[in-house]
Amino acid sequence: MDENRILSSQFRPAWWLTNRHAQTLYPAFPWSGSPKIRLRSENLELPDGDVTVVDWMDAGPDPDSGAPILVILHGLEGSADSPYARMLLKAAAEHGWRAAVLHFRDCGDYRNRLPRRYHAGETNDIRYFLESLRTEGHEGPMVAVGFSLGGNVLLKYLGENGVSTPLDGATAVCTPLNLHDSAKALSIGFSKIYQYHLIKRMKKAVRRKFDQYTAAFDWHRAMAAKTFAEFDDAITAPLHGFSGKDEYYDRCSSSGFLADIRIPTLIINSQDDPFMTADAIPAADKLSDSVQIELSSHGGHVGFISGGIPWRPDYYLPGRIIEYLDSCISGSNRHGRPLPGM
Repeated sequence: MDENRILSSQFRPAWWLTNRHAQTLYPAFPWSGSPKIRLRSENLELPDGDVTVVDWMDAGPDPDSGAPILVILHGLEGSADSPYARMLLKAAAEHGWRAAVLHFRDCGDYRNRLPRRYHAGETNDIRYFLESLRTEGHEGPMVAVGFSLGGNVLLKYLGENGVSTPLDGATAVCTPLNLHDSAKALSIGFSKIYQYHLIKRMKKAVRRKFDQYTAAFDWHRAMAAKTFAEFDDAITAPLHGFSGKDEYYDRCSSSGFLADIRIPTLIINSQDDPFMTADAIPAADKLSDSVQIELSSHGGHVGFISGGIPWRPDYYLPGRIIEYLDSCISGSNRHGRPLPGM
């Protein structure tokens, strides 16, 4: 791989959308151009007795065609209905790929069974899903993309598994590589708005699943949380076996796994992302030879609107992601091989 592991992005923001918060918020607007995608939902029974859901794109090749499969991991409180997921699903269909969104537990319109939800370091579900695709007979290429929190999960999984993965390539977009840093960044300035909105949604999800009598955590402290650090310390950590937010952030930040990744991986981040600071970007010597970071000056958080006009925008990410993953597939000889140690 090219020795230059930190690259300057070719992305340039649309002239009418240069502000980082405008880039971040625009895709959520009704006129943003996000396509409608027909999906087929399948329950995924998990080894621990829990369940989650995989949304498969209806369009595209037949399952037995051997066409590449793209697996998408969504962000915090996201789903297959998130604009970035819909745009990438459409791009995959146009490229002749099969594609699916693996939901984190208790996300989207689907409820899980166990008294837990999901977190930024939960890699067992993506590991099991990818292995099950091979077990079920898919011998063609497989690639994966993670957005935001989903990018952190994907990078951690890749670092944990090394060469023992069926994936031919991966992309992580706007990933909070250092969870301490992101919790801090979202407590500053306008970014507090994102924090307020997301914590409100997470508390609603927690109230849907627990009450003060069934919660395995301090209910009143949890409901009083106003920052990600407070929320994760009160809910995420105890719910998933961590002593507190610091252990959770230390053990699950994907920056600690980048040196162990052994398949081609592209990380796309913007320097003006309001969900993190520039301090979160690791030095080149912290990356394995298989990892590249593509940095842009602009783009916001999962925005990257590159042109067009306000009611017909052009998006940079779908084309760039497909281009990179296609190059991974073309250069791979891994298809259909058994996984080491499995």
